[in-house]
Amino acid sequence: MNDKNTPSMAGSPAFEPPADRPALGIALLLLGMFVFTAMDGVAKGLASQGMPPERIAMLRYLLVTAILAPVVVARWKHRPIHTSRPVLHILRGVLLIASATLFVYAMRTLPLETATAIGFVSPLYVTALSIPFLGEKVGARRWAAVGVGFLGVMVILRPGTVAFVPEMLIPLVSSFCWACGLIITRAMRGREGALTILIWSTISGMVVIAPLGISSWEMPTATQWAMLVVIAFCHAAGQYLTIRAFSLASASVLAPFSYSTIIWATLIGIFAFDSYPDFWTIAGTCLLAGAGLYVWHRERKVTGQPTVPGGSISEVAQEPLESDEIEQEAEQTSSEGLGPRDR
Repeated sequence: MNDKNTPSMAGSPAFEPPADRPALGIALLLLGMFVFTAMDGVAKGLASQGMPPERIAMLRYLLVTAILAPVVVARWKHRPIHTSRPVLHILRGVLLIASATLFVYAMRTLPLETATAIGFVSPLYVTALSIPFLGEKVGARRWAAVGVGFLGVMVILRPGTVAFVPEMLIPLVSSFCWACGLIITRAMRGREGALTILIWSTISGMVVIAPLGISSWEMPTATQWAMLVVIAFCHAAGQYLTIRAFSLASASVLAPFSYSTIIWATLIGIFAFDSYPDFWTIAGTCLLAGAGLYVWHRERKVTGQPTVPGGSISEVAQEPLESDEIEQEAEQTSSEGLGPRDR
């Protein structure tokens, strides 16, 4: 957007955010969740071909960085890299790259729908972590929902039976890392711009994963490069769609539709990998999703800030800004979404 075409804050009417359009916001979020799940499916395909998960994560970040670079250069005058909280940013970036890499490790062995279902434990982690780290109060009803959710995890895992495999524990750790990253995002809410968070998270993730990704390096084949490009495109498209969704509807409206991920994961698992969830996986998923939705319901009523699975950057982009930042955010919202996925 050219400066000469941008209304100044002093001499022109203030920028007004777009009016709520919940139906369109929901549609965009559903599409964004599909794109993210398709990205996971492609990553599973790469891992199944023998590419190490840490190399997949490194190359994904590298390609996303290439997409992000022109956006950073275009906004350099706004000092998007400036922050007074570098430690929090770095910690968040490390947690997100750990979450993403671990999830790919899980998908090497687990069906896509099973790994995705176990990942729904993340909002329950957020509820528990919000007490010591954000000073929030969690009542008996939400604690009960957390308990039901973890019961759902046990139903999916079925420890002690032949259905249980140790790899089922990996999505639990991946989700914990993601939940910690979301807690940090919330701690910076209203204090850091979405682009700043994206830049720091991407750079931090690249620095951490690069030594592992280049270890025992083997050049990807042409097909693998094409799959990696698809993953990077899905990153950008998925983040863009979710951020646009959050600019059109509130988190309270959108949160339940984030659970559409399990539907997409099941369909992709059936048609791409010929895998079908069994009865216990479906039952445990229903318990987990139900618990997460009840936590959303209580958070919406009590705090007004419900947890949205996979939506932390989008939530930051939705935050109201000071008047001297509104122009930048208006432009940013239309072209953002180029950072790592917040799982």
